[in-house]
Amino acid sequence: MSASWNILKKLRGKKPLDLVLFLLVHLASVLTIGFMLFIIGYIVAKGTPYLKPSLFALKYTSDNVSLFPSLVNTVTMTLLSLLIAVPFGIFTAIYLVEYAKRSNKIVGVIRVTTETLAGIPSIIYGLFGFLFFVVYLKWGYSLLAGSFTLAIMILPLIMRTSEEALKSVPDSFREGSFGLGAGRLRTLSKILLPYAMPGILSGVILAIGRIVGESAALIFTAGTLARIPTGLVPNKEQFFLFQSARTLSVHMYALSSEGFHVNEAYATALVLLVLVVGINALSFFIAKKFTRA
Repeated sequence: MSASWNILKKLRGKKPLDLVLFLLVHLASVLTIGFMLFIIGYIVAKGTPYLKPSLFALKYTSDNVSLFPSLVNTVTMTLLSLLIAVPFGIFTAIYLVEYAKRSNKIVGVIRVTTETLAGIPSIIYGLFGFLFFVVYLKWGYSLLAGSFTLAIMILPLIMRTSEEALKSVPDSFREGSFGLGAGRLRTLSKILLPYAMPGILSGVILAIGRIVGESAALIFTAGTLARIPTGLVPNKEQFFLFQSARTLSVHMYALSSEGFHVNEAYATALVLLVLVVGINALSFFIAKKFTRA
Protein backbone atom coordinates (compact mmCIF):
# COMPACT_ATOMS: atom_id res chain seq x y z
CA MET A 1 0.00 0.00 0.00
CA SER A 2 2.80 2.44 0.85
CA ALA A 3 4.50 1.84 -2.52
CA SER A 4 1.21 2.45 -4.37
CA TRP A 5 0.59 5.59 -2.34
CA ASN A 6 4.08 6.91 -3.17
CA ILE A 7 3.47 6.31 -6.89
CA LEU A 8 0.15 8.17 -6.70
CA LYS A 9 1.87 11.09 -4.97
CA LYS A 10 4.46 11.23 -7.77
CA LEU A 11 1.75 11.21 -10.44
CA ARG A 12 -0.21 14.03 -8.81
CA GLY A 13 0.37 17.38 -10.50
CA LYS A 14 2.29 16.03 -13.49
CA LYS A 15 1.67 17.28 -17.02
CA PRO A 16 -0.05 14.84 -19.43
CA LEU A 17 3.14 14.28 -21.46
CA ASP A 18 5.22 13.76 -18.30
CA LEU A 19 2.58 11.35 -17.01
CA VAL A 20 2.65 9.32 -20.24
CA LEU A 21 6.45 9.15 -20.25
CA PHE A 22 6.47 8.21 -16.56
CA LEU A 23 4.03 5.35 -17.17
CA LEU A 24 5.87 4.15 -20.30
CA VAL A 25 9.23 4.06 -18.52
CA HIS A 26 7.87 2.12 -15.56
CA LEU A 27 5.91 -0.22 -17.83
CA ALA A 28 9.03 -0.94 -19.88
CA SER A 29 10.99 -1.63 -16.67
CA VAL A 30 8.34 -4.01 -15.36
CA LEU A 31 8.10 -5.85 -18.70
CA THR A 32 11.89 -6.17 -18.99
CA ILE A 33 12.27 -7.55 -15.49
CA GLY A 34 9.24 -9.78 -15.96
CA PHE A 35 10.54 -11.30 -19.21
CA MET A 36 13.98 -11.84 -17.68
CA LEU A 37 12.53 -13.60 -14.64
CA PHE A 38 10.24 -15.67 -16.86
CA ILE A 39 13.14 -16.84 -19.05
CA ILE A 40 15.29 -17.70 -16.04
CA GLY A 41 12.42 -19.48 -14.31
CA TYR A 42 11.55 -21.42 -17.46
CA ILE A 43 15.13 -22.60 -17.94
CA VAL A 44 15.44 -23.58 -14.28
CA ALA A 45 12.11 -25.44 -14.32
CA LYS A 46 12.85 -27.30 -17.55
CA GLY A 47 16.52 -28.03 -16.91
CA THR A 48 16.72 -28.92 -13.21
CA PRO A 49 14.95 -32.32 -13.43
CA TYR A 50 17.47 -33.51 -16.04
CA LEU A 51 20.67 -32.52 -14.25
CA LYS A 52 22.07 -36.02 -13.81
CA PRO A 53 25.57 -37.21 -12.86
CA SER A 54 25.94 -38.71 -16.34
CA LEU A 55 25.80 -35.20 -17.83
CA PHE A 56 29.06 -34.44 -16.05
CA ALA A 57 30.93 -37.55 -17.14
CA LEU A 58 34.52 -36.99 -18.19
CA LYS A 59 33.96 -38.34 -21.70
CA TYR A 60 31.09 -37.67 -24.08
CA THR A 61 29.14 -40.56 -25.56
CA SER A 62 25.90 -40.72 -27.52
CA ASP A 63 24.25 -42.26 -24.44
CA ASN A 64 25.28 -39.87 -21.66
CA VAL A 65 25.60 -36.73 -23.91
CA SER A 66 27.96 -35.34 -21.27
CA LEU A 67 28.34 -31.58 -21.18
CA PHE A 68 31.54 -31.64 -19.12
CA PRO A 69 33.94 -31.53 -22.12
CA SER A 70 31.98 -28.61 -23.54
CA LEU A 71 32.09 -26.84 -20.17
CA VAL A 72 35.88 -27.16 -20.03
CA ASN A 73 36.16 -26.00 -23.64
CA THR A 74 33.93 -22.98 -22.93
CA VAL A 75 36.07 -21.85 -20.00
CA THR A 76 39.28 -22.43 -21.98
CA MET A 77 38.04 -20.56 -25.04
CA THR A 78 36.75 -17.69 -22.92
CA LEU A 79 40.12 -17.28 -21.19
CA LEU A 80 42.05 -17.48 -24.47
CA SER A 81 39.79 -14.97 -26.20
CA LEU A 82 40.03 -12.51 -23.30
CA LEU A 83 43.79 -13.00 -23.13
CA ILE A 84 44.02 -11.92 -26.77
CA ALA A 85 41.37 -9.19 -26.92
CA VAL A 86 41.50 -7.43 -23.52
CA PRO A 87 45.10 -6.12 -23.69
CA PHE A 88 44.64 -4.88 -27.27
CA GLY A 89 41.28 -3.30 -26.46
CA ILE A 90 42.44 -1.51 -23.31
CA PHE A 91 45.75 -0.32 -24.79
CA THR A 92 43.96 1.01 -27.88
CA ALA A 93 41.45 2.85 -25.70
CA ILE A 94 44.29 4.34 -23.64
CA TYR A 95 45.97 5.60 -26.81
CA LEU A 96 42.76 7.10 -28.18
CA VAL A 97 41.87 8.92 -24.95
CA GLU A 98 45.22 9.84 -23.39
CA TYR A 99 47.79 10.08 -26.18
CA ALA A 100 46.11 10.76 -29.53
CA LYS A 101 45.10 14.31 -30.43
CA ARG A 102 41.37 14.81 -30.30
CA SER A 103 41.35 16.45 -33.73
CA ASN A 104 43.25 13.55 -35.31
CA LYS A 105 41.37 12.21 -38.35
CA ILE A 106 42.81 8.72 -37.87
CA VAL A 107 41.22 8.57 -34.41
CA GLY A 108 37.85 9.42 -35.95
CA VAL A 109 38.27 6.68 -38.55
CA ILE A 110 39.19 4.17 -35.84
CA ARG A 111 36.10 5.04 -33.81
CA VAL A 112 33.76 4.79 -36.79
CA THR A 113 35.34 1.49 -37.81
CA THR A 114 35.02 0.14 -34.27
CA GLU A 115 31.34 1.04 -34.07
CA THR A 116 30.76 -0.55 -37.47
CA LEU A 117 32.53 -3.77 -36.52
CA ALA A 118 30.53 -3.97 -33.29
CA GLY A 119 27.32 -4.27 -35.30
CA ILE A 120 28.44 -6.97 -37.72
CA PRO A 121 26.58 -10.30 -37.28
CA SER A 122 28.61 -13.08 -35.72
CA ILE A 123 28.15 -15.32 -38.75
CA ILE A 124 30.31 -12.87 -40.75
CA TYR A 125 33.08 -13.21 -38.18
CA GLY A 126 32.66 -16.97 -38.46
CA LEU A 127 33.07 -16.90 -42.23
CA PHE A 128 36.12 -14.66 -41.93
CA GLY A 129 37.63 -16.94 -39.28
CA PHE A 130 36.97 -19.96 -41.47
CA LEU A 131 38.59 -18.43 -44.56
CA PHE A 132 41.56 -16.87 -42.75
CA PHE A 133 42.40 -19.03 -39.73
CA VAL A 134 41.03 -22.41 -40.79
CA VAL A 135 41.85 -22.35 -44.53
CA TYR A 136 44.57 -19.75 -45.18
CA LEU A 137 46.64 -20.26 -42.01
CA LYS A 138 45.78 -23.99 -42.07
CA TRP A 139 44.90 -24.14 -38.39
CA GLY A 140 41.91 -26.33 -39.17
CA TYR A 141 38.85 -26.54 -36.95
CA SER A 142 40.60 -25.81 -33.70
CA LEU A 143 40.44 -24.17 -30.30
CA LEU A 144 42.95 -21.57 -31.48
CA ALA A 145 40.96 -20.61 -34.59
CA GLY A 146 37.80 -20.23 -32.52
CA SER A 147 39.56 -18.16 -29.85
CA PHE A 148 41.08 -15.73 -32.36
CA THR A 149 37.73 -15.35 -34.13
CA LEU A 150 35.97 -14.57 -30.85
CA ALA A 151 38.77 -12.19 -29.85
CA ILE A 152 38.27 -10.20 -33.07
CA MET A 153 34.52 -10.24 -32.47
CA ILE A 154 34.68 -8.81 -28.93
CA LEU A 155 37.56 -6.40 -29.55
CA PRO A 156 35.34 -3.47 -30.68
CA LEU A 157 33.13 -3.91 -27.60
CA ILE A 158 36.07 -3.83 -25.20
CA MET A 159 37.63 -0.86 -27.01
CA ARG A 160 34.46 1.25 -26.85
CA THR A 161 33.59 0.48 -23.22
CA SER A 162 37.21 1.05 -22.10
CA GLU A 163 37.32 4.33 -24.01
CA GLU A 164 34.10 5.57 -22.43
CA ALA A 165 35.30 4.47 -18.98
CA LEU A 166 38.53 6.47 -19.38
CA LYS A 167 36.59 9.48 -20.69
CA SER A 168 34.44 9.41 -17.55
CA VAL A 169 37.48 10.14 -15.35
CA PRO A 170 37.32 13.87 -14.42
CA ASP A 171 40.06 16.04 -15.92
CA SER A 172 40.76 17.41 -12.45
CA PHE A 173 42.23 14.02 -11.53
CA ARG A 174 44.75 14.29 -14.36
CA GLU A 175 45.54 17.94 -13.59
CA GLY A 176 46.00 17.21 -9.87
CA SER A 177 48.31 14.29 -10.60
CA PHE A 178 50.38 16.31 -13.06
CA GLY A 179 50.49 19.19 -10.60
CA LEU A 180 52.00 16.91 -7.95
CA GLY A 181 54.79 15.97 -10.33
CA ALA A 182 53.55 12.57 -11.51
CA GLY A 183 54.26 11.59 -15.10
CA ARG A 184 51.72 10.47 -17.67
CA LEU A 185 52.43 6.77 -17.16
CA ARG A 186 52.20 7.00 -13.35
CA THR A 187 48.99 9.01 -13.60
CA LEU A 188 47.57 6.40 -15.92
CA SER A 189 48.47 3.41 -13.73
CA LYS A 190 47.75 4.91 -10.30
CA ILE A 191 44.83 7.28 -10.96
CA LEU A 192 43.04 6.75 -14.26
CA LEU A 193 42.93 2.96 -14.62
CA PRO A 194 41.77 2.23 -11.03
CA TYR A 195 39.00 4.82 -11.40
CA ALA A 196 37.93 3.50 -14.80
CA MET A 197 38.31 -0.19 -13.92
CA PRO A 198 34.61 -0.80 -13.05
CA GLY A 199 33.60 0.53 -16.47
CA ILE A 200 36.30 -1.51 -18.20
CA LEU A 201 35.19 -4.65 -16.38
CA SER A 202 31.60 -3.96 -17.46
CA GLY A 203 32.80 -4.22 -21.04
CA VAL A 204 34.66 -7.43 -20.23
CA ILE A 205 31.49 -8.86 -18.67
CA LEU A 206 29.52 -8.06 -21.83
CA ALA A 207 32.29 -9.65 -23.89
CA ILE A 208 32.17 -12.81 -21.77
CA GLY A 209 28.42 -13.01 -22.28
CA ARG A 210 28.90 -12.79 -26.02
CA ILE A 211 31.65 -15.43 -25.98
CA VAL A 212 29.80 -18.07 -23.98
CA GLY A 213 26.60 -17.54 -25.95
CA GLU A 214 28.22 -17.73 -29.38
CA SER A 215 27.60 -20.72 -31.59
CA ALA A 216 27.47 -19.68 -35.27
CA ALA A 217 31.03 -18.36 -35.45
CA LEU A 218 32.41 -21.38 -33.56
CA ILE A 219 30.76 -23.96 -35.79
CA PHE A 220 32.79 -22.51 -38.69
CA THR A 221 36.07 -22.24 -36.77
CA ALA A 222 36.29 -24.44 -33.66
CA GLY A 223 34.20 -27.34 -34.92
CA THR A 224 31.81 -29.56 -33.02
CA LEU A 225 33.99 -32.35 -31.61
CA ALA A 226 32.70 -33.13 -28.10
CA ARG A 227 35.90 -33.88 -26.21
CA ILE A 228 38.53 -32.05 -24.19
CA PRO A 229 41.58 -31.21 -26.32
CA THR A 230 44.72 -32.69 -24.78
CA GLY A 231 48.38 -32.86 -25.67
CA LEU A 232 51.38 -30.58 -25.25
CA VAL A 233 53.46 -32.14 -28.03
CA PRO A 234 54.98 -29.50 -30.36
CA ASN A 235 53.53 -31.44 -33.30
CA LYS A 236 50.73 -29.27 -34.72
CA GLU A 237 48.20 -32.10 -35.01
CA GLN A 238 48.75 -33.24 -31.43
CA PHE A 239 48.95 -29.86 -29.67
CA PHE A 240 45.69 -29.14 -27.83
CA LEU A 241 45.25 -25.64 -29.29
CA PHE A 242 45.01 -27.13 -32.81
CA GLN A 243 42.29 -29.63 -31.92
CA SER A 244 38.58 -29.23 -32.49
CA ALA A 245 36.47 -28.25 -29.47
CA ARG A 246 32.74 -27.90 -28.81
CA THR A 247 31.53 -25.21 -26.41
CA LEU A 248 28.36 -25.28 -24.30
CA SER A 249 26.36 -23.17 -26.74
CA VAL A 250 27.36 -25.38 -29.69
CA HIS A 251 26.65 -28.46 -27.55
CA MET A 252 23.19 -27.13 -26.71
CA TYR A 253 22.54 -26.35 -30.37
CA ALA A 254 23.63 -29.85 -31.43
CA LEU A 255 21.40 -31.56 -28.86
CA SER A 256 18.34 -29.47 -29.70
CA SER A 257 18.80 -29.78 -33.48
CA GLU A 258 19.15 -33.56 -33.31
CA GLY A 259 15.84 -33.76 -31.45
CA PHE A 260 16.74 -36.82 -29.35
CA HIS A 261 18.07 -35.03 -26.26
CA VAL A 262 16.01 -31.84 -25.95
CA ASN A 263 15.68 -32.25 -22.17
CA GLU A 264 19.46 -32.50 -21.82
CA ALA A 265 19.69 -29.32 -23.93
CA TYR A 266 17.62 -27.52 -21.28
CA ALA A 267 19.96 -28.87 -18.59
CA THR A 268 22.90 -27.55 -20.60
CA ALA A 269 21.20 -24.15 -20.84
CA LEU A 270 20.84 -24.12 -17.05
CA VAL A 271 24.54 -24.88 -16.57
CA LEU A 272 25.40 -22.15 -19.08
CA LEU A 273 23.18 -19.70 -17.18
CA VAL A 274 24.87 -20.56 -13.87
CA LEU A 275 28.29 -20.17 -15.51
CA VAL A 276 27.46 -16.70 -16.84
CA VAL A 277 26.02 -15.57 -13.49
CA GLY A 278 29.10 -16.91 -11.68
CA ILE A 279 31.52 -15.13 -14.01
CA ASN A 280 29.54 -11.89 -13.72
CA ALA A 281 29.53 -12.11 -9.92
CA LEU A 282 33.29 -12.67 -9.90
CA SER A 283 33.78 -9.69 -12.21
CA PHE A 284 31.65 -7.42 -10.00
CA PHE A 285 33.64 -8.57 -6.97
CA ILE A 286 36.91 -7.69 -8.71
CA ALA A 287 35.45 -4.33 -9.79
CA LYS A 288 34.55 -3.52 -6.17
CA LYS A 289 38.07 -4.40 -5.07
CA PHE A 290 39.51 -1.95 -7.61
CA THR A 291 37.01 0.72 -6.58
CA ARG A 292 37.99 0.44 -2.92
CA ALA A 293 41.66 0.58 -3.85
